Amino acid sequence: MDHLWTPWRMKYIQEAQEQEGCVFCLAAESDADEAYFVFARGEHHFLILNRYPYTSGHVMVVPYGHVNQLDALSDAARSEMMALTNLAVVVLEEVYHPEGFNLGMNLGGVAGAGIADHLHLHVVPRWGGDTNFMTAVGQTRVLPESLEDTYLRVKAAWEKHQV
Repeated sequence: MDHLWTPWRMKYIQEAQEQEGCVFCLAAESDADEAYFVFARGEHHFLILNRYPYTSGHVMVVPYGHVNQLDALSDAARSEMMALTNLAVVVLEEVYHPEGFNLGMNLGGVAGAGIADHLHLHVVPRWGGDTNFMTAVGQTRVLPESLEDTYLRVKAAWEKHQV
């Protein structure tokens, strides 16, 4: 039997078990953006890397307000969410050159939301063959770079697009 060691993941597992409160609200309220992997802030939303990504560059667009439904957002906030999502796709195309993207939300726990109480939109770069036997059989994702490296690359590319 082969073993795949990922000792750096234990830190994330323990933090998730020890943390009280909504992780998105904590990130929104914090000024420690790098610690939370927040790489951009808008008027109504912020952009954050997923700590448990499906692929490198897995970004989420998250409203500052603790809401769980789209209709709880103002028209301006929904509009900004789409504008930020669009820019996230542009930036991730520049950084990673994916072959496609999955964009979406899971509204409610039964729909697959890991954090059902705080709305968020996933932007996931995709490549042919990025889901392989490791995920299907080994229930393990293998990512080619650390979250810290992803953060630095995405943040730098995002900043080039800001006026």
